[in-house]
Amino acid sequence: MALEHITVLDLTHMLSGPYGTMLLADLGARTIKVEPPGTGEGTRRLLERDPDYSREGMGAYYLTLNRNKHSVCIDLKQPAGLAVFMDLVRQADVVFDNFGVGVTARLGIDHAALSAVNPRIVTCSVTGFGSTGPDTQRPAFDLVVQAMGGGMSISGTPEQGPTRSGIPIGDLGGGMFGAMGVLAALAERERTGRGQHVDVSMLDAQISLLNYMATMHLMSGIVPQGIGNSHFVHVPYNNYPTADGHIIVACIGDAFWERFLECMDLPGLRKSDYARQPGRYAAKADIDAVVAAELRTQPTAYWLERLSAARIPCGPVNNFGQALDDAQVRARDMVVDVRLKSGAMVQMPGNPIKLSAAQAEEFGRPPELGEHTDSVLGMLSGYDGERLAALRSSGAIG
Repeated sequence: MALEHITVLDLTHMLSGPYGTMLLADLGARTIKVEPPGTGEGTRRLLERDPDYSREGMGAYYLTLNRNKHSVCIDLKQPAGLAVFMDLVRQADVVFDNFGVGVTARLGIDHAALSAVNPRIVTCSVTGFGSTGPDTQRPAFDLVVQAMGGGMSISGTPEQGPTRSGIPIGDLGGGMFGAMGVLAALAERERTGRGQHVDVSMLDAQISLLNYMATMHLMSGIVPQGIGNSHFVHVPYNNYPTADGHIIVACIGDAFWERFLECMDLPGLRKSDYARQPGRYAAKADIDAVVAAELRTQPTAYWLERLSAARIPCGPVNNFGQALDDAQVRARDMVVDVRLKSGAMVQMPGNPIKLSAAQAEEFGRPPELGEHTDSVLGMLSGYDGERLAALRSSGAIG
């Protein structure tokens, strides 16, 4: 696999960091969770006994985010444990964390300390606000950065007020940009021979995702408002109720509008003023009302067949069950089986990055706490049984 030559030491917890290292692990990186003895990483406890959302003592968070990883227990607060970690760093390529700013320096495992023992090491820290600026010590979780990043203000409608994304895009965005930053640093290392530090702010990620809408505001000074599922340019572009659900119709430009009229045969929309985008946008509420009234007359499947035949961009508003059972989703292996220790299978989302030279994907089960301590330290650091026993006896490893 693409990253099978890369070893990642994973110090992450909760969601943003574990998601970033999960992406690297899915691409083949040997990803070693370094966890505190006794308790392990925080998500091990989340939903661990929930009757619906756990399997074999592991909740859905942990099951998903830690597939394809190994687990080593090291007490980084003990000098002997820190020495063990440094031995792993000597053989590693990446150290990835999402501690608060300053934690790695206090533990003695920041980039300066790690690069002293391995100049090729790439380190990555995903934090709420990054390592520079006035808010570095401010705590942040997904909802905080969604709110501060601006995107929440244009979700929902003026009547509803600001609405967060249903997907925790604040956390997930930080993890995605962290993984991209690591890959960029590894690529540069091929040229320079040296590693570097990747500093990812979850707030920065949200600002980046504003993309062209941010540019529009900076150009004009206009502050956009929430408009629900409609569009600030295109009409009709919205979700509409059908006889048995909801459907998306997205007519972008005049050509799609003409095709839409031929398909739907709605005389009330055949006005010369509607032939061009400005006229349609001026009559957005009226057009949406006519389209919505017509689409309510038939079930979703009827409209999908008809609109698709006319090559009008459209789609059903799927719930989770429908989305995960979609034929296209299944054909792309975006629902995968992970075999647990007992042999039972659990399903979860697959890897969206499809590389043509990659072998058929297999997804390994999440590790038990400290399951690979001996094998990893023996293989990567050359520790023998006597040394492992002594370290375990002292509490440096678990």
